[in-house]
Amino acid sequence: MARLPPGRFITLEGGEGAGKSTAAVFIRDWLRAQGRTVTMTREPGGSPLAEAIRGVVLGDWAEGIPAETEVLLMFAARAAHLNATIRPALARGEDVICDRFVDASWAYQGQGRGVPAERLLELESYVLKGFAPQLTLLLDLPPQLGLTRARSRGDANRFEAEAMAFQERVRAAYLQRAAAAPERYAVIDASATLSDVQAALVAVLEQRL
Repeated sequence: MARLPPGRFITLEGGEGAGKSTAAVFIRDWLRAQGRTVTMTREPGGSPLAEAIRGVVLGDWAEGIPAETEVLLMFAARAAHLNATIRPALARGEDVICDRFVDASWAYQGQGRGVPAERLLELESYVLKGFAPQLTLLLDLPPQLGLTRARSRGDANRFEAEAMAFQERVRAAYLQRAAAAPERYAVIDASATLSDVQAALVAVLEQRL
């Protein structure tokens, strides 16, 4: 039996309204044009159990969701998603494109909510056991522009309702992580035109993959 080409795990990160979903579809089509089989997925979510947890995470609960609860739910969903969707697809030789992954927890629950780094490290180690994306594309843009775009879609979630200071902390966290790991990250100017964003994505994909 012919050996399957290894699947590549590609994640998309960025603040609200950065255009990750549009970029994911574009990347999927580009990879398929190269003859690759592609699985598209998202976080929180990506498997039946993880999607059920997503509903809890994004729900508008009268009592609120404490930061501790939120981060535990995110990693619980991630564990289910990794086991049911990501690892099996990669084992089949498929490329996996994921809209958000563990970097989002560092940005949103870490810098955004103030969950201590040591707690995040413990959860990441326990759930991922060293597993990491081969490539992370950070779609970066000013939070005000991103929120304007997100709200124009008419399907706002509770993260989009957070104060601008929260959104700025999220952006800063992403940029810090990208600067610390340039071998994994590529930063894309998401405030550019769609054609320019897509051209930048192709340039990165051709170079890195």
